[in-house]
Amino acid sequence: MANHKSAQKRIRQTKVRTQRNRYYKTRFKNIVRDLKEAIDSKDITKAQECFKIVNKEIHKLVSKGILKKNTASRKVSRLNASVKKLALSA
Repeated sequence: MANHKSAQKRIRQTKVRTQRNRYYKTRFKNIVRDLKEAIDSKDITKAQECFKIVNKEIHKLVSKGILKKNTASRKVSRLNASVKKLALSA
């Protein structure tokens, strides 16, 4: 256990940040899973709606510092490609 006040404060802050990050990352995984399920079920309209939500949420996470900019860009690009592929195949 930390002995200095500043170290104790850092421990408290880390707990709060970890909890917050865990919430956002879980939420992110859930909305991406919903999009992938829509793609797997070949539901074009639902996939496009889910993609809009996913895109918005991913960029929110970047602004909050949860995800890095390039990671978000890569994920959005790959998800968009799969939605477009579904739309073209229909």
